[in-house]
Order: sequence, then C-alpha cells, then structure tokens
Amino acid sequence: MADNVIREPIQKRSIEKKEKIIKYGFELICEKGYYNTNTAEIAKAAGVSTGIVYSYFNDKHDILLEGLKRYANNIFYPSIDFIKDMTITQNNLNEIIRKVITQFVKNHKLSQTAHEEITAMAHSDNDVALFFHENEIEITNVIVELLKKNEFNYKDLVERVHITIGLIDNLCHEIVYHKHKNINYDTMTDIVINEIVHILTKQD
Repeated sequence: MADNVIREPIQKRSIEKKEKIIKYGFELICEKGYYNTNTAEIAKAAGVSTGIVYSYFNDKHDILLEGLKRYANNIFYPSIDFIKDMTITQNNLNEIIRKVITQFVKNHKLSQTAHEEITAMAHSDNDVALFFHENEIEITNVIVELLKKNEFNYKDLVERVHITIGLIDNLCHEIVYHKHKNINYDTMTDIVINEIVHILTKQD
C-alpha cells in the first residue's frame, strides 16, 4: 500500500461519495473478481471520477478492505446479534443453535458471490486472510462473553466456541455452495447441533 495520506471526508456529500465508492467497488470486485476489476470501472459504477476515487483511496485494494469491513458488519454480526438479549440455558441451547445456523445460511445465500470471491482471495492476499482471522477471533470472543453472561463457565470455553464456529461455517458452505445430492442436510444439521451442544456443555 502506498504511504501517501488519504483525506477523510467531513462534509455529508463527500462522505456519501466515499461510501458509494466502497459499496459499488466492493460489489464490482465480488462480481467480476478482484484482478478483473480496475479503478476506472469502480469510479464509473460509483458515478464519480477516477480522481475522486484516488482522493479517498490509494488503490482498489483499500476499497476491497473497506468493503470487507462492511461485509462483516452486514453478514457476520447480524447472524449472532439477535441472540444477545436472549437467556441461554442448557434446555434451550439446541433451539438457539438451530436459529443461529438458519441465520448464517440465510446470510450466506444473500452474499454468495461476495463470499466466494473473498474466500478465494483469503488464500492469496495476506490482508484478506488477516481480516478473516481477526473476524473469527472477534466473533469467538463475543459468543464466549455471551455464554459466560448466561453462566456457561466451562473450562476451555474459548476453544470450544471456536470449534463450534468452524462447524457452523462448514455446514453453511455445504448447504449453500456444495449441495451434494446424496447428503441429507436436515440430518447433517441435526448432527452438527447435537455435537455443538455436547462440545459446549460437556463437563470434565
């Protein structure tokens, strides 16, 4: 990334322009692919000049990373936000996990093209990989604190939660992307839920 200073807009109109660049730039990158998209195309999609794009960003990589932040806020966190005010017990844990999985699947379907592109980029771009890593840790910590608030004070809770996030994410990928015809995904979902309940509640 270049070292030149990028100005942060203050006026409402300028802020709106920057947000449009991020929104349409990220959508274009996810639709066409990062390496098949250039700054001029992003400017055109956002309805601004190329010079305006460069007044806010060093390059399209900056736009990608800003888009990822908004992607996380719109996709990842809403998947767990709805349970923050719920009382979680061992009796309703199964039901809550099912609701979380349903929300994760729904959000994956809404952003399938974006998810596929940025997942691929995570294998070739260190900044994107770091973003995913930090995002996973942040979500893990949020869920751990939520469970502790509901008196799930088991040993190794961070590790347990991190494993469950991986199970849910893999299940979502199976249901939304892989779609194997010989697999019953209702049965698989039941198995994953039972395993997560076991992982989160097993006493030593």
